[in-house]
Amino acid sequence: MCLIAWNWQPDRATPLLLLANRDEFYARPALPLHWWGPTPSSAEVLAGKDLQGGGTWLGVSRSGRLAALTNYRSTEPQRADAPSRGELVAAFLHGDQDAPTYLEQLAQRCGDYNPFNLLVFDGHQLMGLESRNARVLRKPAGVGAVSNADFQTPWPKLTRLKSRLQEQTDRAQTDISSLLPLLHDRSIAPDAALPHTGVPLKLERVLSASFVATPHYGTRACSVVAIHQTQVEFFEQSHGAQGLIAENRQAFVISP
Repeated sequence: MCLIAWNWQPDRATPLLLLANRDEFYARPALPLHWWGPTPSSAEVLAGKDLQGGGTWLGVSRSGRLAALTNYRSTEPQRADAPSRGELVAAFLHGDQDAPTYLEQLAQRCGDYNPFNLLVFDGHQLMGLESRNARVLRKPAGVGAVSNADFQTPWPKLTRLKSRLQEQTDRAQTDISSLLPLLHDRSIAPDAALPHTGVPLKLERVLSASFVATPHYGTRACSVVAIHQTQVEFFEQSHGAQGLIAENRQAFVISP
């Protein structure tokens, strides 16, 4: 997952509205959004699945928990022996620890993993963890975002998505059909605004778009999640090298 934005309003009818794009190599095997379990009625987690690592990048549970992950972009080589970061999302969704407890415990061992940012919602609190500094963050009400740097790092695509989400929120245009186009933005940032992450300039330009498209790597999933007081809506578009593959919309009542 390379770009996540949210509107956190704990006292509203829809406490959490989240938009996310997952960027990945097209060759990496994955399953689209589905219920994890023998049958949908008995499963507890709704998410896509990374078939290589076994975890997921974004998911929700029947009890209304949510977790989402981004990797941290760095020129440092990735440790091949590190456990899958996607397991951290799945573990939170399957568990029952509150957000502070889960993240504080994880912060003590996050050095075991390649760098990541993790956003979790336990039904009451929205919190994040930046693994590089083992920093646990309580997210304030309002619009926020994270990409492949620390939370709120003002990369062009992050500030653009935050701004557009705020505009939609101010106009009360927060239905899925209104929000999805925000994730399809292929605008390339001007060179002067690009971050310097150590990748070649040509690649930095391509990655500055909210929706990334190259012959071998790009946005694989566009997702909108709305967690209401008693119900969850989850809409996902799956994309490949040739374009849109499928759409999946799920809605369910939150169980205690």
